[in-house]
Amino acid sequence: MITGDFHMHTSFSTDCQSDIESMLEGAVNKGMKVVCITDHWDQDFPEKYGKPGEVLFRFDLDDYFQKLEKIKAMFAGKVDVRFGIELGLQAHLGAEYARLIGKYPFDFVIGSLHLVEGTDPYYGEVFQKQSDAEVYRKAFCETAENLKCIKDFDVLGHLDYIVRYGKEKEKFYTYEEVRDEIEEILKNLIATGRGLEVNTAGWKYGLEFCHPQPEIIKRYRELGGEIITIGSDAHLPEHVGYEFSRAEEMLRQCGFRYYAQFRNRKPEFIKL
Repeated sequence: MITGDFHMHTSFSTDCQSDIESMLEGAVNKGMKVVCITDHWDQDFPEKYGKPGEVLFRFDLDDYFQKLEKIKAMFAGKVDVRFGIELGLQAHLGAEYARLIGKYPFDFVIGSLHLVEGTDPYYGEVFQKQSDAEVYRKAFCETAENLKCIKDFDVLGHLDYIVRYGKEKEKFYTYEEVRDEIEEILKNLIATGRGLEVNTAGWKYGLEFCHPQPEIIKRYRELGGEIITIGSDAHLPEHVGYEFSRAEEMLRQCGFRYYAQFRNRKPEFIKL
């Protein structure tokens, strides 16, 4: 049984209204033994998506750590709280993220693509004059470039989440169509000692698979990938640990016998 959720958000994230305490209560109710709070930090996120003067997807990191320390103590004996962050990857941010991550004692750092051609796919702009297949391929190419330019994260988050926002979603999306781009990503992760996230939010969004789809997870294992974390990407307490039993069965089918949890930026392997 998977009892560690290593991707969840709180009101420190622009797109989440749930406070830390309610998210942790949700984790306790779902039987989680370990969780990692991974609030969004997207440096240079386009201002056009916010209100005038609004700072999007960034927050006071000193305040973040102070509050997490206090709440970690409050929940001691109920759930082990780890300190994390989810970086929004853009190729030009390598030096900035190295400085940021080096300044704070994170347990775990996720790196995720949240922009394609400088736009948030959630709003659909990038799909207006391009096919789903074209945008998906561009997202994977940008991800591959990000991996080359940004080193300071532990696991790649929600690979293929772009499919959530396509006009036809997964209807015409297959691993074979983007095999070369995906293999470049997977080989880079393995060569640099970084891992891959299983993000169960794909099922929550009505897709037939989590992120990434099982063929990619299986291929990651075939290539020698070992570091794999499990995250719900929860923004509400009821979504903590979402479909983790389903994820466990899928991981077994893909050849995994262990999953990873992080402490002090180091993976600890837990038997499925």
